[in-house]
Amino acid sequence: MPSTTTCERGEIALVRFVFADEHGAKRRPVLILSDAGYHAGRQEVIVAAVTSNVSRLLPGDHLIDEWQSAGLPQPSVATGILRTIKQAMIERVFGRMTAHDLRAYQDRLRQTLGL
Repeated sequence: MPSTTTCERGEIALVRFVFADEHGAKRRPVLILSDAGYHAGRQEVIVAAVTSNVSRLLPGDHLIDEWQSAGLPQPSVATGILRTIKQAMIERVFGRMTAHDLRAYQDRLRQTLGL
C-alpha cells in the first residue's frame, strides 16, 4: 500500500530501501532536502542519507550537533550521499533537524557542489 506520509524540508524520515537484488530491504533514516513545491509537482523526494557512523566524516558530511532534538536515537551524520526516492518509500517522519544543523548542512552541501 502506498505511503500517505507527507514530509517537509528538514524533517528526518524512515525510508525502506530495497536491496539491489530485490531480496530484502532495510529501513534507514534520511534527511528531507526538497521543498513543498518540489513535492507538489512530483512523486519524488530528494533526501540525504543519515548514518550513525560518526567515526569518519567525508566530503559533504555534517556531524549533527543536536541529534537528540532531531529525534535520532544516537549521534549521527547527515551525509553527502544524495538520492531521489519515491514519496511512497517514506514510512514515517520521526523528527526534524534544528535550524542550526540544517543551515550548517546546507552550507556544507553548497560548498561540496560548488553552488
